[in-house]
Amino acid sequence: MPPAPASASAPSHSLPSYLAADRLGPWGVYLQQIDRVTPYLGSLSRWVETLKRPKRSLIVDVPIEMDDGSIAHFEGYRVQHNLSRGPGKGGVRFHQDVTLSEVMALSAWMSIKNAAVDVPYGGAKGGIRVDPKKLSRGELERLTRRYTSEVGIIIGPTKDIPAPDVNTNGQIMAWMVDTYSMDVGYTATGVVTGKPVELGGSLGRMEATGRGVFTVGAEAARHTGLAIEGARVAVQGFGNVGGTAGRLFAEAGARVVAVQDHTGTVFSDRGLDVPALLAHVQETGGVAGFGGAEALQDSEFWGVDCDILIPAALEGQITRENAGRIRAKMVIEGANGPTTPEADDILSDKGVLVLPDVISNAGGVTVSYFEWVQNFSSFFWTEDEINDRLVRIMRNAFAGVWETAQEHKVSLRTAAFIVACTRILRARELRGLYP
Repeated sequence: MPPAPASASAPSHSLPSYLAADRLGPWGVYLQQIDRVTPYLGSLSRWVETLKRPKRSLIVDVPIEMDDGSIAHFEGYRVQHNLSRGPGKGGVRFHQDVTLSEVMALSAWMSIKNAAVDVPYGGAKGGIRVDPKKLSRGELERLTRRYTSEVGIIIGPTKDIPAPDVNTNGQIMAWMVDTYSMDVGYTATGVVTGKPVELGGSLGRMEATGRGVFTVGAEAARHTGLAIEGARVAVQGFGNVGGTAGRLFAEAGARVVAVQDHTGTVFSDRGLDVPALLAHVQETGGVAGFGGAEALQDSEFWGVDCDILIPAALEGQITRENAGRIRAKMVIEGANGPTTPEADDILSDKGVLVLPDVISNAGGVTVSYFEWVQNFSSFFWTEDEINDRLVRIMRNAFAGVWETAQEHKVSLRTAAFIVACTRILRARELRGLYP
């Protein structure tokens, strides 16, 4: 395959009528990533427009009765990006800033992620424009159930399987299971993953994404000669992903020196007491006020002296404005899309190794796949079996991406896209077009 040519200007794209070229948002970032990988796709590049157009986008009105008797309307989405390799798979997020562009991009990154680790799914994503912290438990349940009913025409165990994402959890998934099951007339636990274990959820699912982040990071460290023991780690976001990854790195001998979340930034040059910090977050809802650390200004987080940086919050966190200040040797993307293309280039020029989201945080969807398989067979594995299978898949996937990067002399992100897009477009080519 030919090397990627230098381009003085970004390619133009045929955009859907509901997106504006000057306000593409996260979808624009994804399109840039596809442009970078296209020269490596050989004869499959004739199918590349498939990757630039979601297969199906559903926008729904979600009306609910509030506790005070008023009626509120919320905007909901479910986007299925590509289903060539299997049913759609991707989370549902409840956030006041969710947009269609964001959900489109997240669904596309799910297509890439699923193909990169070679689980038999396409990519999908959903969301509701709402601040769930402003809703009572009853309002949240009614919102979830109405949304599930509205998107029920395109989801299902063999069509599209949602999962938790930002501000959603096992309880949200339980309400989705019940609503979908009532609508179809039978219990369909396989309609979502990330459920409570009592409803067919999988052991190991809660920690799966963070465990995958640690596994990929450890593999990259082994390839580059970076010792985990004694390494300085900074983590943005300290929930299931960042918290689990931070704990596993600390258990492996690393020092977690800085943690940032929506409440603030804490720092200790000696290393934070991670179990105590996790307990503090569980009790107070954030890292702010943790007694065993120094408080930093949020802007100072990006300049912390560290070996490994783990952005595990939201997309678009590492930008051209702060990338130049990053002192880490390695960035492991626990969040989806945390690094903009401009920042990617800056980090590359600085010699920082970026482990892209589409491989680094794929542990969650891998164990979701295990949960889906267990639901179909009604036979459940032990947590040790799940963790062993997860680590094996993540190591194999990283090895394939690393080898591709070395072969083509490209970044790990471009290599992951080469691997994933080749699998997706090969499936599209083999299936052909109907009619």
